[in-house]
Parts: sequence; structure tokens; C-alpha cells
Amino acid sequence: VNLNMSETPPPAPVKLKPFAKTISKDEMALAKKLVDDGQGHLFAHWKAGKESKKIKAQMAALMQLHKSYPLEEGLLSYTKNARDLLAVSKAGKNPLEGWIPSVPQGESLTVGTPEYDEFESAGLPLLSKTGFVLVAGGLGERLGYKGIKVELPTESCTEICYLQYYIETIIAIQEKYGTVGKTHLPLAIMVSDDTYEKTNTLLKKNKYFGMDKKYVTIMKQEKVAAISSNDGKIAQDEADKYKIECKPHGHGDVHSLMHSTGTAARWLNAGLEYCVFFQDTNGLGFHTLAASLGVSSKLNLVMNSLAIPRKAKQAVGAVCQLTNSETKEERTINVEYNQLDPLLRATVSADGDVNDPKTNFSPYPGNINQLLFSLKEYVENLKETSGVMAEFVNPKYADPAKTIFKKPTRLECMMQDYPMVLKGDDTKRVGFTSVAADMCFSPVKNDVISGGQAQASGTHPAVAFSGESDHYNAVAKIVRSVGCKVQVGEKKTFNGVTMIAGPKIVVSPGVCCQPGEYKSTFAGGGNVMITGGSVLILKGKGKVTINSLKLDGALIIDTGGLKSETVFDNLVVENKGWTEKAVVEAANNPEWVKMRGFVMEKSETAEIICSHHAGKPYKWGEGSVGGGVVEPKEGEEEDPKWAWTKEVKEEEAAGGEGGGGGGGGCCVI
Repeated sequence: VNLNMSETPPPAPVKLKPFAKTISKDEMALAKKLVDDGQGHLFAHWKAGKESKKIKAQMAALMQLHKSYPLEEGLLSYTKNARDLLAVSKAGKNPLEGWIPSVPQGESLTVGTPEYDEFESAGLPLLSKTGFVLVAGGLGERLGYKGIKVELPTESCTEICYLQYYIETIIAIQEKYGTVGKTHLPLAIMVSDDTYEKTNTLLKKNKYFGMDKKYVTIMKQEKVAAISSNDGKIAQDEADKYKIECKPHGHGDVHSLMHSTGTAARWLNAGLEYCVFFQDTNGLGFHTLAASLGVSSKLNLVMNSLAIPRKAKQAVGAVCQLTNSETKEERTINVEYNQLDPLLRATVSADGDVNDPKTNFSPYPGNINQLLFSLKEYVENLKETSGVMAEFVNPKYADPAKTIFKKPTRLECMMQDYPMVLKGDDTKRVGFTSVAADMCFSPVKNDVISGGQAQASGTHPAVAFSGESDHYNAVAKIVRSVGCKVQVGEKKTFNGVTMIAGPKIVVSPGVCCQPGEYKSTFAGGGNVMITGGSVLILKGKGKVTINSLKLDGALIIDTGGLKSETVFDNLVVENKGWTEKAVVEAANNPEWVKMRGFVMEKSETAEIICSHHAGKPYKWGEGSVGGGVVEPKEGEEEDPKWAWTKEVKEEEAAGGEGGGGGGGGCCVI
């Protein structure tokens, strides 16, 4: 219903008949419908016999907008939805009015505990039945990078880009938990006009990073028309009325693309049971995948949100169960932080969003937009809805009466609003898996100035340096959780952002891709000691068992192929190692280096290359291979550089903090 037509003068009659030979019959039919819809201004500037190429281009753009919008009436459905939502916005109606929030079902887990291990063990067999959906529609301009974000390096030690890291993890899961020759885990990537060509080029140039290209699906998201007024007028470019102003529709389009491309149904028919949606620059996202699958299986969830503990009133959306006070309908959805506190005050408690004294966190976990779906129900719901998510509009008004926009707006949708389309018992089968952010969430989304300002205000900086630091520290935390002694490195500042800079531990997904796998790799527990300034890189796909290691420097172990198996005893490495070296802003460095503010200076490195030894484990003992690998010495623990490990032993004997699951204590120095 057009509620605001009085705000715009009635349009002059538009005559389309003179253009019957310029545009096609289908285009003419659409143009007539648009005129009836109050969009005559789109054609008022047309003149017969003039600018025919521009007229054709304009109609082609309108047809594309019409066909790409997934509802039956295309562009007409879009403008109707715009009018309806803008009327609600103008009236100032609260979309959450009548809903009462409560804590949803879910599990809060800690890596290294028996409870975590139980859920991970339950989820491991389901890894080989999972498809992967990468939401990667953006360029890196906001970060100070001209390319696509998925080609940015995850860290500086190996310079492996995000897309390579994701694909290598999927391949590792396939090889570890699937059936050789039968299991082929697929990847779907949502791209935009801006990223389509660059994503394809990156994949082709690198031979899909080892993945069979027939299991990679590229889904291109189209834009939607911008809206210039409350009566749903489609916006034109101010400088050229033949051009339609368009804007992104939001990442909720990933669901309609999974439906329209047939991807979700194809995966289900191939025997997959789950699909996980993940972000383009969160390198920690897969660490807790098996545990999340275990939670989904135990709780019989159709949708499981990977979440993080959040402080009360923290600027992070919260996963909440909402119950309608009249109909008793239930929805477990993301509620924005600035909506949650007033909603709680109005319905539950005058205190609003407050921390639980037992955990010192809000009872409502923070949403990070990594979503896990049960594929059977997901496909059924896509058939019912065509994957169309609930839309919203957020216009910026230029007047108190809310009749004029500061600039054109658009309708948006979000992928986490999927529960809004659920029906029946499925509405009660939505939950969460919450794990500490340092294990599962470190997005790279800010430039250095914004990141520095965020950190100064107490918020995670979310820059390239913090993403890299968190990448190392998450692995270090897992290694500590199995009993190894890993010293915390010093804090360093680059580009105005301060982070813990070591130790730098990089483990190839082919070696370990889930926390539980680290127990057999770092089998020595407390006999594995790594100083805070060290670098440890485990490359390849081979099986490695480290029974004893003292590392103070840089060590690369190339584990070899799938059949390689090597055992390390009494390995001691001492060398000058690697360290960050600040770069001059004006220097001729790649953009990804300037984003970090440093280059990795590699002074000295020990490198061990493992190989296949007739199907038997090869035991690598003492002996020098260059680069600082030295023979163990009697009384070595008296060396001042290892004094911190003695402090750890005393702390463990006293029953102090640092104990954890796995191999005998999580030691954080």
C-alpha cells in the first residue's frame, strides 16, 4: 500500500509507445508496470529518436534488477516491500515490541576441557558430511588494500592467503575424516560484481589451491535499486538519469543463491548432512567446527550460531530467544546490542543487560556470523521461501517529519535472520555454541587508523596485525591446552596497534585441523618448551609426534606427505630466529605489508625435511642439521632463558592456575 504518495507531486503522463522499436517487448512490459507503480520519473527524460543506446542500457539495467530479485513480481515486489518498510520506519514502530527475550539453548565450551573434547569427538565424524559456504563479497578498500580480501595473507611467516588456508583446511578434513576417492567436500563462494573476476583469477592462477574445481561453486550476488523517497521511488544517478543507482542488498542473499543455483539441493543429494557459512577474513573460524557439529547433533539443531562470550552492553549483536507475549511464538535470532538492553529493561528486568556474576559475561552470547545448518531442513525451507530473508530498511532522514532522505537508501537482509523464515517445531531447534573469541573470532575489517581508535576505546582493533597475532596465539593456546610449556611473547606496537607478538606457531591444516589432533602431535606435553620469541612452522600433511622439544629461535618442520610419519625426541633448537622489522610508510612495500607496519626479518632458521621411510615411523633424534639445531646438554634447564619453565613446574605443583585438559596442564606464562 502506498502510504506516502501525497509527499511527491503526481508525475506527468509518460508515453512509452514511441519507444516500441527501441526496447524489447519484455522491456516494454516492465516499463509499463513500473509506470503504473509510480516510477514514471524513470522514463520522463526519454526523447524519441535520441539517446537510443542509453535508453537500451537503462532498460537492460532495470531488467537485471527485476530478474535478480527473488520474489515473483521482481522489481515490483521490491518497491512494494520498500514502501511497507519505510512506512513502518517513518511511524517509528519497534519491530521487537511484544517480544520477550530469554537465554536460548546452547553450549558454552572451553578448549582443553573434557566437555569440549566430548563435543569435538561427537562432531569429528560429521566433518566429512559438511559443505562449506564462504561469504566473500567485498574488496579490501576499507583496509587500505585494492584487491579482494581473501587474497590477503593470514600471517607473515608463510604468507598463505585466506582462501588458500580455507581450501587447505577443507582438503585436510576430507583426507583425515572422509573416504579416499569417495569423499569430496564442496565449497561455495558468494561474490559480488566487484570480486567476481578477481576471485576466479585467484583460483585459476593457483589451480584452486589443490581442490578439484568441479567442487567449487561461484555464486554472484546482484545489487538492488536504491530508493529515494518514502513512496518507493527508484533512485537515478543525479549526474546521468539514464543510470539507476544501485546498492548491495546484504549477505542474506547467500540463502537465495544457495537455492537458485541448486547448490544446497545438490549437496543434500550427494549425501551431505550439514553446511557451514563462514566469513572471508576470520582465520580462526574452523578451529571449533567439530565441536559445533557435536553440539548440533546432540541438541538436534536446524541452525547453530557459533558465538563468543560478550560483556553486557558490548557493541556486539546477541543471540536471544524471543517469545511473543500474545501468540507464544518463539524465535532465536540475533538482536542488536542497542536494542537488547532497552528490550530487557522493558520486559525482564529494570537492570537490563548485565553480566552474570558467575561468569562475568552477559548470559546472551555474541553473534559472529558463522552459522551451521542441518542440510535436510535447510533445503526444505529454501524450497518454501526461495531463500528470501526478512528485509529491513535504515533511511537517514533530513527533516524531523521524516519525509526527506539525506541520500537514497536500500532494502537489506542478513544471513543470520534465517530463523525468521522457520515454521512449526523448527523454530525451537535453533541454538548456539559459544567459545572464547581468542579461539574462534578475529576478523580483519578495519584500516589502521580505525583499528587504533577501536583499541584505544577498549574494542578489538580488527586489523591485519591483530588478525595475524591472534592466528599465532590461538594455536599457542591449543598447544598449551595439551600440556606444553609455551611462553607468552612480548607486546609490540605497529601502526598504532599493540598486540602480543609471539610465539609465532603456524600448523598446517594437513598436520592438525582440530584442537583434539594436537594431543598426538605435541605428545610430549611438558617436555615441549617454546620461548615467547620463537617461530615454529609445521608444514605439509605428514604425521608428526613431538615427544621432546626446546625451541628458542625459528624452526620449520616440513612433515612431508600423507604417508610420512616422524617422531622427534630430544630436539633442541637455538638460533637468532625471526622478528618483525618496522617499515617506513613511504617505502616501496606491498599494500599488505603497509597494512601491518612491518616485514618479517628472518635472521636464522633451522629446517627439517621429513620424508617417507618404507611405511614406518622415522625416529629423528639428536644431531645438528644446521640453522641452530643443537645436541641436548646436561643441566640445560639451569640456563636463564629456560627459567620460566621452572616457574611453570612450581606453579603446577602448587595447584595454581594453568591446569587444563589434555596432556597435563595449560600453562600460560
